[in-house]
Amino acid sequence: MTTVTIEIEVTSSFPAETVFKVFNNFHTIAPKVNPQVFKSIETIEGDGGVGTIRLFTFGDDVPFQTGKFKQDVIDASNFTYNYTFFEGDNLMGILDSINHYVKIVPSADGGCVFKQTVVYNCKGDEKPPTEVLNFEKELYEKTYKAIEAYAVAHPESY
Repeated sequence: MTTVTIEIEVTSSFPAETVFKVFNNFHTIAPKVNPQVFKSIETIEGDGGVGTIRLFTFGDDVPFQTGKFKQDVIDASNFTYNYTFFEGDNLMGILDSINHYVKIVPSADGGCVFKQTVVYNCKGDEKPPTEVLNFEKELYEKTYKAIEAYAVAHPESY
């Protein structure tokens, strides 16, 4: 099995604890701040913790319609969470799964660095096109900034 990896890294002035809290609400915030990418994110099974399954319905700016993911890890003490897309046309017919590993690293200045590693697990030798990987990396970075702006506008929630 072939894998392809992209790395996303975004610096934030927010403390790691705040960024972790905000991103644990990704499913409710992302459709509000970026509806052209995330039309809806609904919980199919679970309570939001490990094992929860969510269905993404993507918006018009994305070449995919749906993707299902399972929450694999939530570790509030280390500011990490992992999830795996295991079903949907976002797997492009060539992927078994897409693993997301997120770690929010505190900075000396009181802010943090949001780090996300995305691993595309290919069924065979065919890999996602470079254009798709670049598009997704940009999409993740833009979504991070939109969610951060949402947190700034709603400080009472975080």
